[in-house]
Amino acid sequence: MAAEGAHEDHGPIAQFEIHKIYDLNLFGYDVSFTNSSLFMVIALVVILGFLLLASRNRSLVPSRLQSLAELLYEFIAKMVKDNLGPQGMKYFPWVFTIFIFILVLNLLGMIPGGFTVTSHIIVTFAFAAMVWLIATGIGFAKHGLGYLKLFVPEGVPLLLLPLIVVIELISYFIRPISHSVRLFANMMAGHTMLKVFAGFAVMLPWWGKIAPAGFMVAFTGLELVVAILQAFIFTVLTCIYLNDAVNMHH
Repeated sequence: MAAEGAHEDHGPIAQFEIHKIYDLNLFGYDVSFTNSSLFMVIALVVILGFLLLASRNRSLVPSRLQSLAELLYEFIAKMVKDNLGPQGMKYFPWVFTIFIFILVLNLLGMIPGGFTVTSHIIVTFAFAAMVWLIATGIGFAKHGLGYLKLFVPEGVPLLLLPLIVVIELISYFIRPISHSVRLFANMMAGHTMLKVFAGFAVMLPWWGKIAPAGFMVAFTGLELVVAILQAFIFTVLTCIYLNDAVNMHH
């Protein structure tokens, strides 16, 4: 039993375990403060600290922090304009918040001893469901029942229309699932691979550590790119779903 416990503690999946830091029960529901909650709070502190420091001493010759903040602003602003048009800029604060929050959560998970919040499907599904619900709400608020035309593509033969409508409805309702699984699966798979190769490097003799260690260095760089890329992809899909709601482009 002790051997099994030790194996569980150091296995590649152990890094994703949720641990309670402060036990809290509210109206019969477990709302304990966990390591996942802690890293979300850390992410918020990092984001607020970064933005406050970057905007504290604004000048025509920007500092490195100011340049980075402006780069992120312009990057997301261009993404919103490209997908939603100039009228979509009113959604920019929300889209920017989603991007930078997921980005920082992903990057915090790259720190040794850190916790990858986005490696849990319940977290990524909560993000995706929020995007889906807000986009759907915007669609009905802007177009009323006319929003249902989204499920009836133009030019479809009448005979095929019932089948196409069913397919469009299914694809629409599985959006939050595909949106969340993409982020969760990529983050979990990459971190699991790193842990597996780290285990190989520890167990092998010194002459056998070279290949796993070299692979870990290369794979860590790749995983860093994936962490940034997944935040970008999640945000792009958010803009696409918003575009469907605002402009009803099929």
